[in-house]
Amino acid sequence: MALYQISYDLRKQRNYEALFERIKAYGSWCHALESSWVISTPQSAVRIRDNLLQAMDGDDGLLVARLSGEAAWYGLDETISSWLKTQLESAAA
Repeated sequence: MALYQISYDLRKQRNYEALFERIKAYGSWCHALESSWVISTPQSAVRIRDNLLQAMDGDDGLLVARLSGEAAWYGLDETISSWLKTQLESAAA
């Protein structure tokens, strides 16, 4: 499975719950930062984008980027750090 980072900017209406429900539906995820999630899925970035756009407005911003197995971070909760390490190792194998 591939890892994807999802970053978003909900501008006017800010319907976070609808977006969060779609992200969590991928099953394996972590909410790494306030406006950033990481998910594990066999889907493509385009398919993820198209799915998440259904919960967003036309003035919102969205970035879906595949992670290649190398990452660095600071100040994340230990649970999130552990999840990221495990998923990155799995994606690199």
